[in-house]
Parts: sequence; structure tokens; C-alpha cells
Amino acid sequence: MKRNAVCLMSSMLCLTTLSYAGEVMRTFRGEVSDSQCAMNVHSLTHSHQEMLKSKGLMGGTSAQCAMQCAKQMGGEFVLAAGKEVYRLDNQPEAEKFAGQRVKISGSLDAKTKTIHMVKTDPEK
Repeated sequence: MKRNAVCLMSSMLCLTTLSYAGEVMRTFRGEVSDSQCAMNVHSLTHSHQEMLKSKGLMGGTSAQCAMQCAKQMGGEFVLAAGKEVYRLDNQPEAEKFAGQRVKISGSLDAKTKTIHMVKTDPEK
């Protein structure tokens, strides 16, 4: 136990490793969206389609809409999986898949509904 305490005091990386140790790895599937559309801040349908039809500023694709909302309107990238919306802990990685359907391997912090992303692949 003291070894863990020393590890916690000496390295944040070790702290991170220990905090994830007990979490269960799962696979999540859905679209990397933005919190604005997925949580109905600007959309009533949880999707980009409504925004793409009504606002010329959002671009012409789901990816462009997600990028605009996340970069210019204060949103963040999330995983929209049916009626569930999960926060993603690695925003730079999530950005690479904006507007795409993906399969994310990781663990879920149920309290914050945040996926701790380990691996992301486009869904085929």
C-alpha cells in the first residue's frame, strides 16, 4: 500500500493508471457528433440533418457541422449512440472522426457519462 501511495505522490501518470485499473473495457458504437446537436442545444432531432437544412453556416456534411459547433460555438465532441450521448475524454482523437460512425473501445465513467477512449476505429 505504501508503494502505491509513493507512486501517487511521485507521478500523475501512475495515478491515471491506477484510477483506470478497476474499470471494465467495453465497445461503444455511434456517431462522433458535437454536444450542441447531440444534446439538442441547436437541434430538436439529436442530429446534424436539421442544422444542415436550416443554417448555411454549418457546412454541407455532418463532419463540417460537428467541427463548426465544437470549434466555433463552444461545443465538444461526443458519441451519439441512439438516445444516449457520451462525453469523450480525448477531444483531439475524437475530432479526427467528427461526423463519422465509429467503434470506440474504452471504459465508461457512469457518474459523468464519459468514455475513457482507448481505441477508435471507423465503423464499417
